[in-house]
Amino acid sequence: MIKKKICMIGAFAVGKTSLVQQHVHSIFSEKYHTTVGVKIDKKTMVVAGRQVDLIIWDLHGEDDFQTVQMSYLRGSSGFIYVVDGTRRSTLDIAMKLKGRADQAVGPLPAIVALNKCDLESRWEMATDDIHRLAQEKIPVIQTSAKTGLSVEPVFQALAELVLEVP
Repeated sequence: MIKKKICMIGAFAVGKTSLVQQHVHSIFSEKYHTTVGVKIDKKTMVVAGRQVDLIIWDLHGEDDFQTVQMSYLRGSSGFIYVVDGTRRSTLDIAMKLKGRADQAVGPLPAIVALNKCDLESRWEMATDDIHRLAQEKIPVIQTSAKTGLSVEPVFQALAELVLEVP
């Protein structure tokens, strides 16, 4: 069995835990619970005909009071940077975290989950912001942890990228 550590990284309250819960347990809760430190889940997937255990590390969000500990990233195979489409500032935080992660553990396969697309009428994200990510060759998938839209494809796409890396 192949095992790969995946880290969910992003600002405070972007939906990291909700995406994990939707992916692993097919549930969504309106109740918000702050992640303290890290919460670890596992999901077995089939990728290119092979079984893969994704060990998903849901890291606490970064904000003015708390920074993501780069030591949590050791041993990672890939990252999902979660951005809240209703808060433009979360994209800047995610890109800052990407720079720090690249320095700490080297560049690894990554995807941006542009979350909360069910609230698109309240989005602060501009088309130019999404194009900027594409220019940096970071795949972007619009998701909704609430409705489940594109949650599985985010994890599937990252698992495929991770398995390409020796």
